Amino acid sequence: LILKYDATALVAGGAGNAANNVSALGGHARIVGLVGGDLEGKRLVASFHSRVDRAHVIRTRGYRTPVKTRILAGGVHAARQQVVRIDRDSDWPLDERVSAALIRKIDPVLEDCDAVLLSDYGSGLITPALADAVRRRVARRPRRRPIPVLIDSRYRLVDFRGLTACTPNESEVEAVFGIHLDEDAEALERAGRMLLRRTGMQAVLITRGSRGMALFEPKRPTVHIPIFGSDEVTDVTGAGDTVIATFALALAAGASFYEAARLANYAGGLVVMKRGTATVSARELSEAIRTDHDTTRERWSQQGPAQGRRANQVGWVGEVGEVG
Repeated sequence: LILKYDATALVAGGAGNAANNVSALGGHARIVGLVGGDLEGKRLVASFHSRVDRAHVIRTRGYRTPVKTRILAGGVHAARQQVVRIDRDSDWPLDERVSAALIRKIDPVLEDCDAVLLSDYGSGLITPALADAVRRRVARRPRRRPIPVLIDSRYRLVDFRGLTACTPNESEVEAVFGIHLDEDAEALERAGRMLLRRTGMQAVLITRGSRGMALFEPKRPTVHIPIFGSDEVTDVTGAGDTVIATFALALAAGASFYEAARLANYAGGLVVMKRGTATVSARELSEAIRTDHDTTRERWSQQGPAQGRRANQVGWVGEVGEVG
């Protein structure tokens, strides 16, 4: 296979992408994490949006900044598709000293944050012990309402207990329980309820691709949220970061889990129509809600109101602290 080189673009992934999504939606993010003293680390930090406070990022010599290189190819008038992905990760040991350094960085960040998001992509940086330390520190903060602590964990979700909420996709849920969900509504219900019990969280939001989302809360019926927009997806890269960033920001503003899930569903539907790792702006989100509201109102006038609850549009003010 011979490809002709066109261009290279660098975008933040993982916690960096979630922080950029918070910024794009009008919020402020403080990001705590680890990068190497290499060129990739410098470029990564430089790629953060203006509303992302990067002063708490730890730069460490000897640590290689993880880089995932996606090779895209396509014709002149055809959409480009990923041909191969090359992962360059660090084998630098992440020991207790690194965790202690992270905690020292996290403490001042928590002072005036309205939500905390932990991004665990399997590098070993975010551990259940670290997450529990963050949870306990947040619980001690004297605030008018509790500060939500959310986890995005790709490989070991059930190891994180007692946090506020999580937003796994179907594949991650299948990997946790060794099952296949597909169109099996009963299997989905069992998996969602089991996640609630195993993690002790207040809410589990499972993203289901073209089938929308499913929200699970203890002692409440499951809410199935249909997909927003077209099911002809352009690119799902980074969509989970957009979903959890929107979900966290809405909770920080005082939204219910249902309202936050509806907003996250709008944002997810928008971002998958964009090429590559992308963000959604507050204006785009507001327009999507308005358009969907007008469409639903027209449908109601013809068929009568649909059953179930509907989210109100909410605003957000404050900072979302992110670790990852």
